[in-house]
Amino acid sequence: MKYRLIVRRNGLVAVFLVLNVILVSCSKSDSLDNPRRGTVTVAADESFKPLIEQLTNAYEGIYPEAHFDVTYKPEQRTVLQLLQDSARLIFTTRKLNKKESDIVKSQKGIVQHQHIAIDGLALIVSKVNTDSLITFSELTAILEGKITNWSQLPGSNQTGLITLVFDDVNASNLNFIREKFKIKDLKNIRIIASGTNERVIDEIKKNPLYLGFIGVNWISDGNSAVSEELSKGLNVFGISKKDHPANITDYYQPFQSGLELKNYPLSRDVYIISREGYSGLGGGLMTYIARDVGGLIIQKMGLIPIIRYPRNIEVKTGKNF
Repeated sequence: MKYRLIVRRNGLVAVFLVLNVILVSCSKSDSLDNPRRGTVTVAADESFKPLIEQLTNAYEGIYPEAHFDVTYKPEQRTVLQLLQDSARLIFTTRKLNKKESDIVKSQKGIVQHQHIAIDGLALIVSKVNTDSLITFSELTAILEGKITNWSQLPGSNQTGLITLVFDDVNASNLNFIREKFKIKDLKNIRIIASGTNERVIDEIKKNPLYLGFIGVNWISDGNSAVSEELSKGLNVFGISKKDHPANITDYYQPFQSGLELKNYPLSRDVYIISREGYSGLGGGLMTYIARDVGGLIIQKMGLIPIIRYPRNIEVKTGKNF
């Protein structure tokens, strides 16, 4: 009888241990997000706000239990959020450098880069300013402080000092220009930061002497009433890589025809960067953009998706093959 009692007690202990392991395992599983449910923090440069809203809203529409807490801020701060593990995903115009990647890896994170789109940095002016064509060399001269007055540009009907308007000094728009044109010092140019891309648009509409720089997705969605309203009253510059363009076809705007082969000189890449170390909600969004209709949404926004949405075309003929 004593032997049986010990067996039962051991059996009870064994059952208890098994149940405890199962409960702990279930608890951990329930606390983790997965591709269909949960909440993750996403940080993104504000110049991509319309695009990111479309992508995350579409995903949440498919999976009602999935939620993306998106914060919009200058690109350098979004990278900092990723490094501090206060954002799971970020949208940027560049990959992490080795030092940044090593920081994430030292925190047991797994760095994943996904190139999702080709975007364009749009140059905009008020419609009161009739100029809408510029060469790359002329733009370079403006950014170097060699051209300072609108009267120095052949197509302009304005006379007055050129003022450049960006969203934020730490945002991707100005960072891209500084790297593209190798600008180390901004003291030779008149420049203001308005705070957001939408405010840049407002400033440009009010002052014909201002030259604005915005992410084109703010004005390129032809199916969006907001995009249409924002684009009213604006001229979007066409830029030519040639110093002496022969005709209008030498100029390209930051729309799909100009972005397709990166003929538009201010084309730039858009990346998602993840530090997710398991199959979670962040990975679900990345897969959606890469394999499902994410590419179609990017295309609808007027950008070039890196992975196109597949279309099956059935061709019928009168012949048998």
